[in-house]
Amino acid sequence: MNCQEIIAELEALTNPEKALFKAKKYNITAANTLGIYQSDINDLAKKVGKNSDLALELYDTDIYEAKLLCAKIFKPKELTIDLMNNWCSEFDNWEICDTFCMKLFAYFDGIESLIPIWCNNQKEFIRRAGFATIATLCMANKKAANHYFESFYPLFLQHATDNRVYVKKAISWAIRNIGKRNIDLHKSVTNFIPELVALNNSAAMWIVNDINKELTADKLRMSDYPRNIYRLN
Repeated sequence: MNCQEIIAELEALTNPEKALFKAKKYNITAANTLGIYQSDINDLAKKVGKNSDLALELYDTDIYEAKLLCAKIFKPKELTIDLMNNWCSEFDNWEICDTFCMKLFAYFDGIESLIPIWCNNQKEFIRRAGFATIATLCMANKKAANHYFESFYPLFLQHATDNRVYVKKAISWAIRNIGKRNIDLHKSVTNFIPELVALNNSAAMWIVNDINKELTADKLRMSDYPRNIYRLN
């Protein structure tokens, strides 16, 4: 399929009611949106297959759903720092931010160099991208040692007082995913929580409460990575 054929398929799925629903229920608003759910874009991505050149063409159409599709068909091995930074600078809602983080950024070799830069950026969705990428790394990087994830703790402390909703939610998401990675990181996160409490800040306490809600649940599911150390029973 070429770019024009894909755009035609996207346009055939146009549904303004879905766009309104996403805006009302999930606070997802975007320019040039057609109103298509992720499930339909996923189906199209499978049909198209991985193609980085085509992905760039789709992104450049400036159609919102074409940008989401770009993230799903671009090959992570063909990413560059400049390309990721350019995309990141244009994020304007959590859906497109998280899609690129989950489908692409977490699979870039050397993403650790970009995470602190993004986390320290003042723009809400660039900062969210840093923490959303950490959250995704907990599953994407199955072989990383525990200290790899604990190295992000200073970033959590530095920005836990940011009360912007999509920043604090991403920080909580990242910490919760670390705590679910294996039993030792669960203990590590538990021991880290008092440092968040000590910030004596409403945003930090929101994060603490959100973390505790999941990590103290009776039916908490652990991932047990890396598997060569933490094997599933």
